[in-house]
Amino acid sequence: MTTYRNPAPTVDIIIEMIDRPDRPIILIERLNEPLGWALPGGFVDYGEAVPQAAKREALEEIGLEIELVDLLGVYSDPGRDPRQHTLSLTYIATATGTPTAGDDAKTFKLFNPWELPANLCFDHGTILKDYLRYRYHHQRPVVQ
Repeated sequence: MTTYRNPAPTVDIIIEMIDRPDRPIILIERLNEPLGWALPGGFVDYGEAVPQAAKREALEEIGLEIELVDLLGVYSDPGRDPRQHTLSLTYIATATGTPTAGDDAKTFKLFNPWELPANLCFDHGTILKDYLRYRYHHQRPVVQ
């Protein structure tokens, strides 16, 4: 019998706070390993559609309902998550209101996209560089 090993599907969400000047984005400080700052997101549950997973994870981690705007890209480098091989479908979303830290979030902070912290988890530095090119230079990420 063949045993299959497949990457685990995840979602990451770049959430723009559209009710604030400069449309800052939300990053969470992770409560669990790996520690550092990260985009809100998490694993897609069995039987769950990816857009619903993104909305659920945003509600669980920062307490906000979001509107998905676009799919930025798919990130699948086997080394992107030190815990296991994952692939992330990364969305751009908008939200209004007051975020609250929950679930895997120790805390959260609003950042201007050009003033990000150095200690980003996973491959979120790469994702956020792609987001900046997309948002400010209208360039889609290169699929690798």
